[in-house]
This record gives sequence, C-alpha cells and structure tokens, in this order.
Amino acid sequence: MNFNRETILPAYCLLFAVQEKTSLAEHLIELRRRLIICFVTVCIGFGICYVFIEPIFAMLSKPLEAVLPPGTSLIFTSYPEAFFTYIKLAFTCGIFVGSPVILYQIWAFVAPGLYEHEKRWTLPFVVCSSFLFVGGAIFGYMVVFPTAFKFLAGYSGETLRLLPNVSEYFTLTIRLLLGFGVAFELPVFIVFLGLIGLLDAHLLRKYRKYAILIAFLVAAILTPTPDVINQILMAGPLLLLYEFSILLVWLIGAKRRKI
Repeated sequence: MNFNRETILPAYCLLFAVQEKTSLAEHLIELRRRLIICFVTVCIGFGICYVFIEPIFAMLSKPLEAVLPPGTSLIFTSYPEAFFTYIKLAFTCGIFVGSPVILYQIWAFVAPGLYEHEKRWTLPFVVCSSFLFVGGAIFGYMVVFPTAFKFLAGYSGETLRLLPNVSEYFTLTIRLLLGFGVAFELPVFIVFLGLIGLLDAHLLRKYRKYAILIAFLVAAILTPTPDVINQILMAGPLLLLYEFSILLVWLIGAKRRKI
C-alpha cells in the first residue's frame, strides 16, 4: 500500500476528529458526575433542613412579623400551599448548606484547564465563595429585609388590610436570599477572570462607571421595593466588593510581574 499525501491527510483528519470526540465525551461524563454530586449534596442538605424546617420558617418570618399589625399573621389559602412552601424553603436552605461542595465541584471541573500555580487557588476559592454566598444571604436577611418589609407593610391602614400569603412571602424571600448570595460572588468571579488573564486592574478601573450602573441595576432587580434607601443598601456593598476585586486583581498582576 502506498502512503502518500492523499491517503495520509484524510486518515490524520479522521484520527483528530475521533480524539476530539473522545475528549468532548470525557468532558460531558465529567460534567455529569459533578452535577450528580451537586444534586446528591443538595438532597442531603434538603433532608437535614427539612428536619429543622419549623425553626427555619420561624427565623425567616421574623422580618415580616416585626412590621405586621397586631393580630396579623401569615396565611395560606389552599391545602397544599404550606406544604410546598416548606419544600421550597428546605430545598433553598439545602443549597446554602451544600454550597461548599457545589462550589468545589465547579472549581474542580474548571481546574484541569488551568496552570499548576493557578490550581493552588482551590481552597481559597471554595472558602471565599462559600463565605460570600452565605454572607450575601445573611446581609440581605439582616439589613435589607427589615427596611424592605417595613416599607411594604406601610401601605396597610384603615382602607387596606395586610394579610400576607405564606407562598408569596417565601417566594420573595427565597429569590432575595439566592439573589444576594449570587451577587456577593462578584469578587470571586472577577478574580477568576484576572487569574486566567481576561481582566486586569487597569481595565477594571477604566470601566468603573459601568460597574456603578450595573450595581444599581442589579439592586433595582433584587430589592423588592422601589425606594432609594434599599437600592443603596444593595448597590453599596456590591461597589465595595468591586473595589476590593480591583485590589486583588492588582496584587495578582504585581506578583506575576515579579515572577
């Protein structure tokens, strides 16, 4: 058999295509494995949180109960409504309980594409991401919830009576907790982009004005009230985290320049 350019080139292309296909299949298998671990983790967290769902329910109800008129409480208007509210609440709390494992699985999936010195950031990434995710939810609960629900309950009066529905209240609460948790991941996301060379401190400073605009847009979406105070309470920490991210990316760049 004669091996010439006409026979070797198609064979090489076929071999390359098979290798690419195998690589893609391996990545999909790895992704599926990571997703299964995340799902199992959330299920375990869900089970743990459902055991303590009554104290969790009572704790998350406090910001609203503090501003309700005397004799008013949360209500439900259909038989399965309270049950499904408990399920959603336990599932959300399961995400927070399992967040260190979930964030580690995200980093572990991305890590093979990084350099060895970048892989050393695994532990700081998981710890900081978990701290910021849970910290964002705590910030929302401690700072934003009281002022927001006080503002909303202020419309109650002689002609309007507030009868908060349990499903609507906890749907809003869950959205805010997850929203604040994700929003506070901003430094981790920016630092990651800095590590792989897509961002630097100069670029972040250059586009600071756009970051301010985006921070207030995010605050307008996440906060349940249109008043300026609540939006500042949300946008302010985001801007501080952005400035902190600039410092971290600058330190990373300075360390690389020394090397």
